[in-house]
Amino acid sequence: MEDILLYFSLKYKGQFDLIYKALERKERVDESLKEELFKTIKSSYTTIISDDYPQQLKYINCPPFVLYYYGSLSLLDKDCIAVIGKRDCSEYGVQATRVLVKELVKNDIVIVSGMAKGIDGVSHRTAIRSKGHTVAVLGSGIDYPYPPMNEDLYYVLKNELIISEYPGSTPPRKDHFPKRNRIIAGLSQKLLVTEADLKSGTMITVGFALEQGKDVFAVPGRVYDSIGCNSLIQQGAKLVMNVEDILEE
Repeated sequence: MEDILLYFSLKYKGQFDLIYKALERKERVDESLKEELFKTIKSSYTTIISDDYPQQLKYINCPPFVLYYYGSLSLLDKDCIAVIGKRDCSEYGVQATRVLVKELVKNDIVIVSGMAKGIDGVSHRTAIRSKGHTVAVLGSGIDYPYPPMNEDLYYVLKNELIISEYPGSTPPRKDHFPKRNRIIAGLSQKLLVTEADLKSGTMITVGFALEQGKDVFAVPGRVYDSIGCNSLIQQGAKLVMNVEDILEE
């Protein structure tokens, strides 16, 4: 059954809906195509019925049938917190992220983020520089470093943990990133937003975290600079001024 899940994941390039429909209609496996597709695999992988599949993902909506990865899945056995925020972040957002991530990894907490431009990249880089651990969830294929500005980070993170539900060199699509965010939230016990706009991918991840029953923390910003964070606090997210505000929860 693991081979069948892998076959459909490769055939339909990780698209959850297409894989689900193929399984539902009991689509037959083309053995010659299966052999060709399996030869393209470079990364490690795990399926939803494999023993090493992250247990926490089994409880989210639309858990990926197959996860491709580089690095060690054992990092997910530790306490994990998602640290996310704006792509076009301010210096204030950068500094807040660096200070909080540095303190979190001192407490042996793994940082989960999406390797995107801005706060995501700052989160990963700070965790590594602080000798902590970090996990990146991609919106592109596992062998497709994206965005280009973080290609150097991609190769460093392969020694930590990089995960994608999209196989090989599948290029990123606009709809991949909102879908990717359910995995970021699913792998984390808590979610920290250090800077955000009101309508953004960050807020989509917050929605997934709330749907999954996760605690959400937010760094306050100036009234017109971080409307997303201030709005989250107004709606009940825990205001974060220092790492103790997170650890005490």
